Amino acid sequence: MGDQRSSSDQPVQRDSGRFESEEERADRNLSDLLQELRVALPGVQVLFAFLLTVPFSQRFKELSDFEEKLYFGVLICVCLATVLLVAPTVGHRILFRRQQKEYLVTVANNLSLAGMVLLALAMVGAVALISGFLFGTATAVVSSAVMAVAFAGFWYAGPIVRRAKLPPR
Repeated sequence: MGDQRSSSDQPVQRDSGRFESEEERADRNLSDLLQELRVALPGVQVLFAFLLTVPFSQRFKELSDFEEKLYFGVLICVCLATVLLVAPTVGHRILFRRQQKEYLVTVANNLSLAGMVLLALAMVGAVALISGFLFGTATAVVSSAVMAVAFAGFWYAGPIVRRAKLPPR
């Protein structure tokens, strides 16, 4: 049952076990990807909104030079994550009705993965910043290390290990 090609747009069965044309597969993949981004974006937006308010709080002046730099790094990571995670939607709008879904799916997948790396870095940095400010350096190191391992394991290592065990497509 491999990846059979059809000269027309007739549905053929693929390794996924689905009967769908190339166009139907691209539609489904793009729809799945955009739905996944709808889940990720609110978290990015909330973190970004929080970070925008921090400098205006009275205690911001109490941050050390390192903590200010960490804050700025976290802010930049969140901004870049937002750019990368919204880019597939913008690209879809610009290329609407231009038969570019396969291209959009490929590019959007890469942008989404990069955006999620930046989001994980921003969240680890935010945890380090807040825990360090509230409880000191030791707590910041431990809590951010735990979060980094959690992101690396659940978001990346688990799926990568599973993917390596699957037969090639």
